[in-house]
Amino acid sequence: MTTPADMSHAMLIAILMHHGGSMELPAGAFAPDAIGGLDGSFHAVAMEPQPGTGTIRISVRPRPDVDGGAIIRETP
Repeated sequence: MTTPADMSHAMLIAILMHHGGSMELPAGAFAPDAIGGLDGSFHAVAMEPQPGTGTIRISVRPRPDVDGGAIIRETP
């Protein structure tokens, strides 16, 4: 079973590998208000296949109202 932590790790590795194995980010990219909400939880991530392009859009979304991590699959 794939966990939210597994998916987060996989997304990070995919992004890094697509960019040659590394990226440089400003230290501010890891500031608490940049990566999470006021309650200390991390923002959520959406993965959306883009029809007809062979690509997947990864984007930040408001965190769903669930306890802990979760993988939410939306059906069209």
